[in-house]
Amino acid sequence: MARELTDILLSRGKIDRGGLQRATHLRSVSGEPIHHILPRLGLVSEEDMAQALAESLGLGIAASADFPPRPILADRVAVDFLRQSRVLPIAETVSEIRVAMADPLDGFAIEALRLLVDKAIRPVVAVPAELERQIDRLYGDGRAAETERLRQTAAAQTALARKPAEAQDVERLKDLASGAPVIRLVNRLIAEAVTRRASDIHVEPFEGSLRLRFRIDGALRPIEAPPPELHPAIVSRVKVMAGLDIVERRLAQDGRCKTTVEGRDIDLRVSIVPTLHGESVVLRILDRAQAPLDLGKLGFADTALQRLTDALGHGNGIVLVTGPTGSGKTTTLYAGLQRLNGPERKIVTVEDPVEYQLPGVNQIQVNQRIGLGFANILRSVLRHDPDVIMVGEIRDVETARIAVQAALTGHLVLSTLHTNSAAGAITRLIDMGVENYLLTSSLRAIVAQRLVRTLCPHCRTPYAESAAALRAIGLAAEAAGAPAAAKGARPPVLYRAKGCERCAGSGYLGRSSVAEVLPITDRIRRLILERTDAIEIERAARGEGMRTMREDGLAKALAGQTTLEEVLRVTQAE
Repeated sequence: MARELTDILLSRGKIDRGGLQRATHLRSVSGEPIHHILPRLGLVSEEDMAQALAESLGLGIAASADFPPRPILADRVAVDFLRQSRVLPIAETVSEIRVAMADPLDGFAIEALRLLVDKAIRPVVAVPAELERQIDRLYGDGRAAETERLRQTAAAQTALARKPAEAQDVERLKDLASGAPVIRLVNRLIAEAVTRRASDIHVEPFEGSLRLRFRIDGALRPIEAPPPELHPAIVSRVKVMAGLDIVERRLAQDGRCKTTVEGRDIDLRVSIVPTLHGESVVLRILDRAQAPLDLGKLGFADTALQRLTDALGHGNGIVLVTGPTGSGKTTTLYAGLQRLNGPERKIVTVEDPVEYQLPGVNQIQVNQRIGLGFANILRSVLRHDPDVIMVGEIRDVETARIAVQAALTGHLVLSTLHTNSAAGAITRLIDMGVENYLLTSSLRAIVAQRLVRTLCPHCRTPYAESAAALRAIGLAAEAAGAPAAAKGARPPVLYRAKGCERCAGSGYLGRSSVAEVLPITDRIRRLILERTDAIEIERAARGEGMRTMREDGLAKALAGQTTLEEVLRVTQAE
């Protein structure tokens, strides 16, 4: 079976020969089965291993809908046995029991169940993380003793926190945060967030309660929170993970750490701020599997993508990405760097903070506390002879002028700016104090973007909007890039969110960008020299074929990728 299983994984590209050799060597030393070793080393995810096991054994996969609403054999099978053996009965007939198993090759567990129920056992393969969640749902979290230990930890820590700072015992705090129950609780929280595709975890203390929320597809969703007395233990554990000062509770702290979830490396950005009722924690989850750094996968229309790619192809100049916080600017910049990254180019970034770590790219973290700001780092970077420079954000005229000078002296500069539109970035730079004639020589292209939630393809529902309503929001077929509708034709079909199991009832699954790309042509340069306002510059750019963010969004709504409401929500200021 092992040979067939590894053949399946190799043929699907889930593992390479080098990784397989590592796992094979470890198996020869430890004697563990290969299907245990590969996920533990992080070489294969739990989902991929479950699929490969099912195929090699000719078994089915247990989907979420296959698990029963109430426990089966609850009066005959101990929950400790289910947890330890990682099995769960999911269906019962007169002659057999259908059992979801994380390891369908565990003959002991199968035989023990068969003797217990005196029926045939028919195994199906389950993803271990999903199996554990279902056991928790059906039998309770099974952590009463663990929760009690955590309560005691929290009580001890709270009592300690009331002492004067100079009397606090740092080592004791670290011991409290490093207890196994706390570690499991925080690890389980992170794993659940990653599984549900969350971008952030919010832990917020209030008087007498603790609120826990995940941000999924841009929207915050509450989840079941642990008891409020466990909050100090959770905060301390997060501080230990991120290398922060575990004693300091009066000041805001920021840090980062790395963990592994289901075989994937996950970067976590940690921000902790003091509030009235305790420290509020936000963990930003940076998961490359959920945010692939590939320009072609970010949702850019073909024409916009080509214009952006052409601008990145120049050896010098400035490419700006604009938009509010949370609009995907940094991801677009990273995707651009990924396209440019190669042995023939030296790339240096100046960021606050560094989000994704890119192999082969020199990344510098801004530290304002010691005077290490964008401007002075940028001056030093220029002496390192880079080909490409990425400046996380242009915040002041000094940084803007250095970036312009770098572009004029043969460097390609990528950066972000907070403006509502691509044309608005030009007037913003001029208002900051950058000379217009320098902009005409240095700017290559400006991208303005937002993020819209994409409809779940499994449950989206079509409907026909009235022609009057479409005209009221400017949804003309020509503007959206669709063929002009014939006179008297029915309005185009749009889609709305419904909700199903695959999208957790939200109706949305993932996010995509809506963007406008403004290349700096000769006509645009003349308008910049004349200090023309943003409205005229945008009008000229549209005359040269630029599609605005709203038009790009409406085209995505017509294509069934998102809803009209989403497009209007993110472009309402346009």
